[in-house]
Amino acid sequence: LAAVVGAAPLPRTEVVSKMWVYIKKHKLQDSVNRRAINADDKLKAVFGKAQVTMFEMAGLIGKHLK
Repeated sequence: LAAVVGAAPLPRTEVVSKMWVYIKKHKLQDSVNRRAINADDKLKAVFGKAQVTMFEMAGLIGKHLK
């Protein structure tokens, strides 16, 4: 997760915001199903799979937060 949002401690809301900035910057939102995110190598390490929905993303991010 630090590879995407940085290593500094952040509140959950800021982590989600930074994830969306990363997703949009790298055009990872699925073009057909806009609710799906296609993971690149960095996001696969966070999500554990190649594609997640935006709703799944919040739960998967939580596993990486203290």
